[in-house]
Amino acid sequence: MTNGKALPADYNLTPTNKYTSRNREIADFTHSKEDANIDMDVVKSFGEEWNKFHEFSKKTIDLICREYFDIIDESIVNKDTYMIDIGCGSGRWSEYFLDKAAFIEAVDPSDAVFAADKLLGKSDKLRITRASINTLPWPDETFDFGMSVGVLHHIPDTRLALEECVKKIKKGGHFYVYIYYKLDNRGILFKSLFYCSDIIRRVVSKMPSFLKKGICDILAVVAYMPFILLSRLLKWVGLKKLSQMLPLSAYANKSFYVIRNDSLDRFGTKLEHRFTKAEIESMMKEAGLTNIRFGNDSAFWHAVGQRS
Repeated sequence: MTNGKALPADYNLTPTNKYTSRNREIADFTHSKEDANIDMDVVKSFGEEWNKFHEFSKKTIDLICREYFDIIDESIVNKDTYMIDIGCGSGRWSEYFLDKAAFIEAVDPSDAVFAADKLLGKSDKLRITRASINTLPWPDETFDFGMSVGVLHHIPDTRLALEECVKKIKKGGHFYVYIYYKLDNRGILFKSLFYCSDIIRRVVSKMPSFLKKGICDILAVVAYMPFILLSRLLKWVGLKKLSQMLPLSAYANKSFYVIRNDSLDRFGTKLEHRFTKAEIESMMKEAGLTNIRFGNDSAFWHAVGQRS
């Protein structure tokens, strides 16, 4: 129970399909109404990505999530919190909060729902639903907390998508986002390296799926590992601050599996928007969020706000 309300809430739409997956039935709302603010090629690509990379240990999930959710405490998510994970992907974000929240709705428009079903296993504290942001099958002001981690920048109209997400949060509740940054806190050299990599992304993301996956594995070795290994070396010899200045230094403590996953995520997606910290804060305010707080460390930018 949360605020006297039974969990989970009932759907207010009728699913267009239902899938019997390994651990649960998954309702599908992706075609329940017209949805212009979505790129189906991107949705298909992420479905393929998360069914390729869906095996994350609890140790790995905790390591990653401590960096993303450093601004989330028990005043925001606790045993009374009914929450929604919008664009859940493999389900690793939901897994992190399973023992922290009352109930979680994990939602994704792609085949990633089947990967999430495998990762999350059987749980009476979670339901997986196939839906896009514009077809979320719950009334407005349903959730105490919502999050969209690394999703909104892959949607045609990020600002509109954020507004639709926040509508589902109760007044006084919180919404968290991680949105790609426009390197507004980086220098010329860092930005130059990024723009070179972005040219590669524009080419690789248009390749056939099997070729794209292979190329991204190669890029994990030739593009990621030199920076990561140098960062590890500098940290090992006691130059921690210098190691953290390198591109991709955030992956110095990550496994090669996570690095390969990120390479596919980075170079394999054709639609990508980037925003400055000020632009993200402005979008959050326009969506109805106040008391906005940003995390000061990687990943940039992640922020949480309270619905007014």
